[in-house]
Amino acid sequence: MKIRKRRFARAVTLIEVMAAIAILVISSTGALSYQYFAAKDAQKARAQVIATRIGLLLLEDWKSTGGSKEYNPQTLGLGFSSPLPIPSHFSQGQGVGNGAPLHDAVHDITVDGIPMMVMLTWVDVAQDAVSGVILRQLNIEVQFGSTWQDETIKKQYEGLKPVILTTYVRIDGAGG
Repeated sequence: MKIRKRRFARAVTLIEVMAAIAILVISSTGALSYQYFAAKDAQKARAQVIATRIGLLLLEDWKSTGGSKEYNPQTLGLGFSSPLPIPSHFSQGQGVGNGAPLHDAVHDITVDGIPMMVMLTWVDVAQDAVSGVILRQLNIEVQFGSTWQDETIKKQYEGLKPVILTTYVRIDGAGG
């Protein structure tokens, strides 16, 4: 007499299904976190580029006036605020040659939804008494945030160092 053994059809067990789901969850979480951090870094890089362009624009425009102590970025008509008192959290004089802030103020501007504060400083670094020529150092410091310090914006651009730009202009004895 022959005994027939029944063979059961092989199926996927619950443990195999759970292991496959765990692997999919771990790999998709890794991919999503990579994408999230890449997007955040791209946003911060974009903000740095915008701040640098704002600083260069102001530096070149101020330089074109001969480094005038009366320069006001508001006259450009690009959305700079009128001079505002320097906030206590603003890094006064750090890395900008310890020059005198122009009008003892900062200017707010928002570009593409990114609020920034700009401080312009100047210092006369050399003078030739014979020719009456003065060499003036012009500095622009652009910080992220605003004088009103919105907490969500503050967190969004937290850790970004301010953009500091410097140039020199020659002021002739003939009046600039």
